[in-house]
Amino acid sequence: MAPVKVFGSAVFANAARVLACLEEVGAEYEVVEVDYMAEEHKSPSHLARNPFGQIPAFQDGELVLFESRAIAKYVFRKYSMSAQVDLLREGNLEEAAMVDVWTEVEAHHYFPAIAPIVYECVVYPARLGIPPNQKVVDESLEKLKKVLDVYEVHLLKSRFLAGDFFSFADLNHFPYTFYFMATPHASLFDSYPRVKAWWESLMARPSVKKISADMVLTA
Repeated sequence: MAPVKVFGSAVFANAARVLACLEEVGAEYEVVEVDYMAEEHKSPSHLARNPFGQIPAFQDGELVLFESRAIAKYVFRKYSMSAQVDLLREGNLEEAAMVDVWTEVEAHHYFPAIAPIVYECVVYPARLGIPPNQKVVDESLEKLKKVLDVYEVHLLKSRFLAGDFFSFADLNHFPYTFYFMATPHASLFDSYPRVKAWWESLMARPSVKKISADMVLTA
């Protein structure tokens, strides 16, 4: 069986999400580089895979997918039985619902708060040589603090977000948090000891260690 293909390397946070999921299930995969600076993501061939011209895209035989969270769920559904890894917890209705809830929280609350900080402090300076817009950073930090307040209280109840088990809801937070920790604002997590412990347990996973080693942004 031919390996699945991921269009976009681990330096792209959303591609890193997919790659970490593939590592979790031990799937064979091929990374197809997409030259962002040469605007290959806007080329006809890539637009045929991702009509929004974003990274990543994913191919498994004739099936082509885009949107990293959807790709990740496909990966877990395809390989969960053979790999004996159920990070979606689909064998338990209540647990699966909690995974879904915190996956949505990441997409609609955590990501919108943390991503602008990552782009302003890491991506734009490294890729475009543009200094951070401090107003955007400050506003986003205030939003992130409010989100982390909720996480800190929630993690009083369980070790991980969806319960006392590691799931996609946790892994989903990996790429943007990893890049956030490379900003001058990483110490923010010190104010949230349970969040920090949760993050450290996430970083200890072999899949995350492997993918994060390739997440080095260069100009």
